[in-house]
Amino acid sequence: MRINEDLFEQTVLTWLNELGYIIKNGLEIAPDALAAERSDYREVVLVGRLRDKLMAFNPNIPSSAIENAISQITRPNFPSLIQNNRQFHRLLRDGVKVQFQEDGETKADFVRLFDFENPDNNEFLAVNQFTIRGPKSTKRPDIIIFINGLPIAVLELKNPADENTTIYDSWKQLQTYKDEIPDLFNFNELLVIADLREARVGSLTADYERFGRWRTI
Repeated sequence: MRINEDLFEQTVLTWLNELGYIIKNGLEIAPDALAAERSDYREVVLVGRLRDKLMAFNPNIPSSAIENAISQITRPNFPSLIQNNRQFHRLLRDGVKVQFQEDGETKADFVRLFDFENPDNNEFLAVNQFTIRGPKSTKRPDIIIFINGLPIAVLELKNPADENTTIYDSWKQLQTYKDEIPDLFNFNELLVIADLREARVGSLTADYERFGRWRTI
């Protein structure tokens, strides 16, 4: 059987499913689908999933404050991608500060985005064919990893049977995505480039040489 990029993509999704990830095809949850999870192709956060988890992780915070936290998360304040990404990382690490009224008093608290103490309480979702409309063009990354509805990681895969391409081409494709669909990367914590021979992992600002080799047993 000849291996192509689609087969490689499906193989990676199978591996993720075996690790406990929910698997979805982007067409299933697209804005025009029966089970739509976003209203516009420009949206990159699965807000319904995010809302469910924030309410579960923060039972003592009223729903109005949860909605305020979601607004802070999904509407970045800064003009540059790197600034927005740094801001999101702080929110992810420290929580989102909110204020609300309780018993006639104004109270402040932090809304947790992840359950770091009990990782299994988080929702891990892998989506392929997730179409995103950016300011310059429309793109469809190979696989996006969502944790609690937030697009935390992007996997860009190359056809292992094509001798004319390497994972460096995957890295270049990610640079194109950052330019053409930047909203996806406001929330990014991890980038993965791979074929069946090699895989590397890096951060949003890392050049190709700074992508570390994926450690295997």
